[in-house]
Amino acid sequence: MKYSELLEIWKETNLEFSEIILAHEMIETGRDPEKVKEKLRRLMNVILEEAEKNIGKKFETLTGMTGDNGLKFYKNSPKMVSEFNHLATTVAISMGESNASMGRIVACPTAGSCGVVPGALYALKKIYNANEEDLLKSFIVGSGVGNVVANKATLSGAAGGCQAEIGTATAMASAILTYYFSKDPVKVGHAAALSFKSLMGLVCDPVGGFVEVPCVKRNGSAVNVAIICSEMALAGIESVIPFDEVVEAMYEVGKSLPESLRETGLGGIAATKTAKEVVEKIRENWKGTE
Repeated sequence: MKYSELLEIWKETNLEFSEIILAHEMIETGRDPEKVKEKLRRLMNVILEEAEKNIGKKFETLTGMTGDNGLKFYKNSPKMVSEFNHLATTVAISMGESNASMGRIVACPTAGSCGVVPGALYALKKIYNANEEDLLKSFIVGSGVGNVVANKATLSGAAGGCQAEIGTATAMASAILTYYFSKDPVKVGHAAALSFKSLMGLVCDPVGGFVEVPCVKRNGSAVNVAIICSEMALAGIESVIPFDEVVEAMYEVGKSLPESLRETGLGGIAATKTAKEVVEKIRENWKGTE
């Protein structure tokens, strides 16, 4: 499935775009559109419930490399950004830390990128008082964008670097925001493409192989990329390169990354002196508890 194919159906029929995505899913998989819709509703509500429960909370993570960053941002940020961005960022970081402490999350599309979509959805609900049905339509559209990437490229950091994980999450969140405000699938495609291009080439370099550093804080940064790319698309700024081609380019870039930069914890910041010292200290602490 290409995004351009979904756009063509929409242009020919002018049907609700989220329903087109559900119908296309039925054609490809045979799954009942109403059942898929209700499953997505449940997932969305879990996302919102966990965001509400965990925002600005302190966590005990496996290594202790993170755990109080969401709290720090929530309480200590000077709020140079808007209220919307501040809330979305707090949720994105908090959900990343919840994941690192074995909390309940929805992988959107992966565990390591689980904060970006929740940040966007929760901010829409709280700041714009978005109702469930409008949020669900936007969430379905964002899921459709993620499905395009899954079918045509990869969502795996081990296969495509962090650009595949956090990049897809950012494209999905930007699509959600753009569809909520415009109901325009063309602008959605531009927002998703702009998001991906902003994170093209991002490597996957978790310190010690743990989904904590830099993963958690990348969620916080990425949700802001999603917001600004949505703002650009909503303002009429277009991606010169269509979304489908951007996805193809991301896949090629991912395949060209060396193994050390694809989730192995052997390159990038994971290979720095400080990272090695931190990992060694964690190992020593674990030995002391045996």
